[in-house]
Amino acid sequence: MIQLIQGVLLIATFVIFIIFAMRGGNLTVGFLCMAIAWTVIGLIPIKTAMTDIFTTPVINYGKTAIYIILGSWFGRVLVDTGIAGSISRRTAKVGNKAPVIATLLISVVIALIFTSAYGVGSSIAVGVILFPIMFSMGVPKNIAVTVFTLSTGAAMYINPVLFNQFIVFFKGVSWGDKYLKFGFVAMAVQLLITFIFILVSIRKIRNGKPIVLENQEPEAEIKEVSAFTYILPIVPVALSIFLAWDSIPALLLSTILAFLLTGNMKNYKDFVSMMNASAKTAIGDIGGLLIMLFILTMFQAAAVHTVGEFTNIFKHMIPNNPLLLVVIIAIIAPLAYFRGPLMLYGAGAATAAVLTATGYFNGWFLYGLLVVPSMMGISSCVTQSWNLWAVQFTKLDVKTFFKTGMPWAWAATIVNLFVAFNLLK
Repeated sequence: MIQLIQGVLLIATFVIFIIFAMRGGNLTVGFLCMAIAWTVIGLIPIKTAMTDIFTTPVINYGKTAIYIILGSWFGRVLVDTGIAGSISRRTAKVGNKAPVIATLLISVVIALIFTSAYGVGSSIAVGVILFPIMFSMGVPKNIAVTVFTLSTGAAMYINPVLFNQFIVFFKGVSWGDKYLKFGFVAMAVQLLITFIFILVSIRKIRNGKPIVLENQEPEAEIKEVSAFTYILPIVPVALSIFLAWDSIPALLLSTILAFLLTGNMKNYKDFVSMMNASAKTAIGDIGGLLIMLFILTMFQAAAVHTVGEFTNIFKHMIPNNPLLLVVIIAIIAPLAYFRGPLMLYGAGAATAAVLTATGYFNGWFLYGLLVVPSMMGISSCVTQSWNLWAVQFTKLDVKTFFKTGMPWAWAATIVNLFVAFNLLK
């Protein structure tokens, strides 16, 4: 009888959390309440809870936080040194003669930059350069915004910052050859879908009229940087692949090279000032995120201790066939929208905790099963910070944004779910 009551309470709080997340509730508050609630419902002793739920998981996550901090810093340095802006403006030179080709190149540039750069701050810094470029070529607003968000989402498949945030949900998953093989294929798939979207929109792009945004800032002074620095966004990933470096030294070296190759280390005082300013901005961009992730580890631990009740209730509901489960997730993938049960930065955290704790599937399979639809939300949902900024900056109607981008993001998600099934099972 007690187990039945516990199971009902766990399901009830799970549903409440999903509703809370989908209505835009603060996730830090939501995860903390869930951690406490599931600890109480699971009748976990106070001493055990203090150690195993509210202390040890947070301490263990500290090393992952370092990856996130260094990745965010590297992204900010790419912007502050002028590398990201220079890449973007060089791409624009083909815009007047060949707007479609220029739009394809801009998609590649966005993906290139965000293979390592991360955060809404970096997205804004790149977006304020690229949106005016696309609009000056006549690219319609809905197409420009969709290209920006889909290309950014594609890069997130191999972005070490996002990866290190997601692995907290899955046991046994680590950065390395197995993951990167999947990551590069998934990124290529989403970029290909983005290219197809651009090519399908050829007539609209060619017949489009130049747009000048009301909130468009005056053209900033272009920082002169060597074209050699354009390879820096992919250096951290390259070091991981070819030299088997860990992300920490790879990101740190890449950051130093960005300062050095752009001439920002010639004067010691100026270098220190710029280094401190970029680090302060980068950490400020992710401060709230880090607190949320620390609280999330508490909820994850609470779920592991109490999810036995879910196992008993759901053992006849979860398909035993992994392929069937992939098909189901492909069909219901839009549930990642609005922080729903398939978005790991939302109610999907509870879904991941439940599926992981049941022990039915290995961590790699679950990673692909839940990360891919989460990428759909990251690529085309307004609850993702940089997507919301893009919509507001360009004054694009939210309904139009969803109508334009959702079918293409869903198509990429369906293909990548089967990619994950084949490469991560």
